[in-house]
Amino acid sequence: MTEQPAVNNMASTLPLADIHLPQAPGYWPLAWGWWVCGIIALCLLVSGLFVLLRTIRNNRAKQRARREALRRLKTYTDPGTLNAINLLLRQTAMSYYSRQQVASLTGEQWLIFLDRHLTDDQQGFSKLSEPWSQGLFSGQALEPQDFQRCYRQAELWLKNAQLPSPRLQQPNVTEGAHV
Repeated sequence: MTEQPAVNNMASTLPLADIHLPQAPGYWPLAWGWWVCGIIALCLLVSGLFVLLRTIRNNRAKQRARREALRRLKTYTDPGTLNAINLLLRQTAMSYYSRQQVASLTGEQWLIFLDRHLTDDQQGFSKLSEPWSQGLFSGQALEPQDFQRCYRQAELWLKNAQLPSPRLQQPNVTEGAHV
């Protein structure tokens, strides 16, 4: 037992330095994986902003077009102007759909097309089929109450129709059209 104090005495006389821990690893420079994640996040952010700006621009254009169509509709207050109202609806529809889809629609198919773009509680063109046809194809003006019903339905369609984004104005070339 006498040897133990000698070991302690020897350890205290040795010239040893204190233990120094290395510095904790820093965050900089980043590993290559973090750079890849950062670039991907930046690309997603830029593309998201691009999509957002394009959507805002399209919505503004759509709202401007609707306001212009409604402004033009307000000039058609005479019961003899149902043809002009129908033409305005057709022009508006052709700005969103191809000419082939819209131009061939007449009569009941045209009214069903208009109803399809309204919610169920707003649909009413098919119910107005008789006065609508009479106003378009007879030489006589509609009765004022029938005209007002048709006018309100057209106004409702211009305000609330669920239309797609305006299509790109590209010619629709079919095979053999160049021959």
